[in-house]
Amino acid sequence: MIWIIRLFLFLYALLYIALGGWAIIEPVRMMISDDFPSFMQAVGLAVTSPIGYSEVAGIYGGINIMVGLIALIGVFARRFAIWASALFVFLTGSIALGRYLLSLIPSAPGYLNEFFIFEIVSFFIYLIFLIFLNLQTKKDTKNKEAIDTNQ
Repeated sequence: MIWIIRLFLFLYALLYIALGGWAIIEPVRMMISDDFPSFMQAVGLAVTSPIGYSEVAGIYGGINIMVGLIALIGVFARRFAIWASALFVFLTGSIALGRYLLSLIPSAPGYLNEFFIFEIVSFFIYLIFLIFLNLQTKKDTKNKEAIDTNQ
């Protein structure tokens, strides 16, 4: 199971680092290539002032890159894998909850879209990982205590 967790953390690291990088380069996207897709269009945002690009780079770019780096560290360090799993449970659950709560407002758009499905699936996958990792840590601690007592 630990290898499945590491694989998911690695894939999420790639995903979040790529999303963060994509958001950061949005203001210069057209200089890179005319064919390069727009981050802003993909997520349904529009910038109305120059500070907006800074906000996109900071919130979507910086946070996603850091989340990706935490996931990448979690691939190699079990303690960070627990922390990264808890972070993904919190983040994906919070975002999905926000989408759902918005849909409760009359005339607001619905919450059921690709992003919501990704967030809900991620929430449950990482919740299972978090439970497994915590149970495994307790088991390892108990085994270590038993070995220390026998010596």
